[in-house]
Amino acid sequence: MRTTGKKISVFLTLSYCLIAQAQGTLKEYKRANAVDSLFKNKVTNIPKEFHWVGNDYVWYSNNLLKGKEFLLVDTKQQKQQQAFDAVKLGESLSKIVGKEVNAKDLPIENLEFDKTLSTLVFTTDSLKISCNLKTYELTKLGSYKKPIKTNEYWGGNFDELGNKPVGSPDSLHTAFIKNYNLYIKNKKTKVETQLSYDGSKGFYYSSYLQWSPNSAEIMAYKVRPGEEHKIYFVESSPKDQFQPKLQTRDYLKPGDQLPFKSPQLFVVASKKQISVATDLFHEQYDLSGIEWKDDSSSFTFEYNQRGHQVYRVLEVNATTGKVKIIIEETSPTFVEYSGKRYRFDSKKSNEIIWASERDGWNHLYLYDALTGKVKNQITKGNWPVREVIKVDEKKKQIYFKASGLDKDQDPYLVHFCRIDFNGKNFTRLTTENGNHKVTFSQDYKYYVDQYSRVDFAPVTVLKSVETQKAIVEMQKADITELQKTGWTAPEVFTAKGRDGKTDIWGVIVRPTTFDPNRKYPIIEYIYAGPQDSFVPKNFQPYYWAMSSLAELGFIVVQIDGMGTSNRSKAFHDVCFKNLKDGGFPDRKLWMKAAAAKYPYMNIDKVGIHGTSAGGQNAGAALVFNSDFYDVAVASCGCHDNRMDKMWWNEQWMGYPVGPEYEACSNTANAAQLNGNLMLIVGELDDNVDPASTMQFANALIKANKNFELVTVPGMGHSAGGDYGERKRRDYFVQHLLGVTPPAWSEVYK
Repeated sequence: MRTTGKKISVFLTLSYCLIAQAQGTLKEYKRANAVDSLFKNKVTNIPKEFHWVGNDYVWYSNNLLKGKEFLLVDTKQQKQQQAFDAVKLGESLSKIVGKEVNAKDLPIENLEFDKTLSTLVFTTDSLKISCNLKTYELTKLGSYKKPIKTNEYWGGNFDELGNKPVGSPDSLHTAFIKNYNLYIKNKKTKVETQLSYDGSKGFYYSSYLQWSPNSAEIMAYKVRPGEEHKIYFVESSPKDQFQPKLQTRDYLKPGDQLPFKSPQLFVVASKKQISVATDLFHEQYDLSGIEWKDDSSSFTFEYNQRGHQVYRVLEVNATTGKVKIIIEETSPTFVEYSGKRYRFDSKKSNEIIWASERDGWNHLYLYDALTGKVKNQITKGNWPVREVIKVDEKKKQIYFKASGLDKDQDPYLVHFCRIDFNGKNFTRLTTENGNHKVTFSQDYKYYVDQYSRVDFAPVTVLKSVETQKAIVEMQKADITELQKTGWTAPEVFTAKGRDGKTDIWGVIVRPTTFDPNRKYPIIEYIYAGPQDSFVPKNFQPYYWAMSSLAELGFIVVQIDGMGTSNRSKAFHDVCFKNLKDGGFPDRKLWMKAAAAKYPYMNIDKVGIHGTSAGGQNAGAALVFNSDFYDVAVASCGCHDNRMDKMWWNEQWMGYPVGPEYEACSNTANAAQLNGNLMLIVGELDDNVDPASTMQFANALIKANKNFELVTVPGMGHSAGGDYGERKRRDYFVQHLLGVTPPAWSEVYK
């Protein structure tokens, strides 16, 4: 606890005010606005993508201070060279486009080399062109228009009721839904045959249909509808009309009734319906992943029990309809189906590779697909598998990402590894102290490895899978020009968490004008959503939500506390039915440790801001942790988990909805709030119901709490856009620095 004496000391207050006059001024605001542009394009030799030509060559575009170059790496010769003569290509391109082309910054994209490297096809902003790389003669292949990104549209042939007929593998029949029941139609005779007779509006057959590979059986879902729940928005200022518009979204919330799906099995020849008992998947959140075996003897599907504490892979016998458990995953807290679920069926060997946290860490297990027994644990250790990259069934090998492998490295840094199905021959493909990104050749004999940290600029090398050693040094980033701007790398900082043993990791961002003789308030940028970890690990010159704020005269930090992912299961489980925790006990200790090491960090002036789950966290900082935090800006927050989307909140807060929901609610506990709070919300937020922010505001009003409410017209789920950023900066400057912010007309002109 901070002492009252420290709070009211006249000497410290006067000193602080004198120092603060040099922070939060128009000069600092101008620099905060310019810092993104100031840092931009100041780092060279950091290629972003790597493209393989067969298995022998890889090409990439490398950024220079002025322009770019295209380079080609030969894996056999183990050398790197220019991918083509840029001057000659530029001269030829100038003629075909009718204007001068800069050879050091060729305006070409979507490059495709043929396997002999004799022809290059590329696009400009309007043309698709082929280049003979021996003569540099260009041939127009047609016009080119950049694709416009749109939401996917699932087209197809649908019947008059909007159901999509599904053809049988032998092409003799189609299956479809009519009058809530399952029908099949003979393609040759056009004769329709009704297979089910028990469908109704209240318990209907859906158009999700799966034929067996031999076309003898068909599986159809029978669905009992769930509860309808809509949320409403008033779009106050639509672009196409003067009057407001009412918008609605379908939006299930915790505790709402879900649809019940029941697989039904039918034999085509006999028109017989085989009963499938629902006992093993009755309390369902969802059923997914229907997949028939190649011999049509059975099909499997996955069952996620409501509350996410039981997850099963089930098999249905196609002859008897009997259901049996192949894999069962259980947890007294939660099975993280949304982030760590992994399954690969090796049909050649009748084995299943399955991810589980049953031993306290996320690891891979090998199952016998016929008996459902574990043959062996594949990976093991006090570290988690982060992602499976490739399963090589022929060699019985798995390529995967992992972290926490090295005691002397940040446990979140991603490394690439390989292991055999039987758990033997574990091989590290990366070991350097950095966060790794790997691009494999098609035959997995070579890989480009690019690694960096927030305090270490990227290095890019070509390596051999066989030796794991670098064979070509491709690029090493140059940050000379960036450093000339006054930029300094964020500092990676660790301190012990609440248990006194676990290392908590975060970063410290300082302004370019940093002066250790000044006193800097601390601002934490927070997102404590349990679905991931969030402190940046890759090198970046500019960090949104941190770099610009720091320029105003703050030390900005970001921390991954307990309750977030990518560590042990125990580390993660802290969040269960306890989202108000937010890792705050660890965050406070981390910042106190940093301030003890760096006295210029003013532990008596601490702000916090975040969006979405981070908005909930920022609000909770003043509702549940006002002993430490003084100022918070909460954007689009879920301030009561009963108001937010079902899947996210039931995953972490459990089902059925219990008293923990209210105990963790900023809204229900609004009377406890102390400190200065700003709430920002977009009126059209369809990710987190805007009513959650409004209900929190209403509770604060009833509790006679002073706060600021910023509603942004037309804005969706965000931190508030440019307007929200301006308000956020001003609020911290006013309440942490004690300075009146300069007029926007001066700052943003």
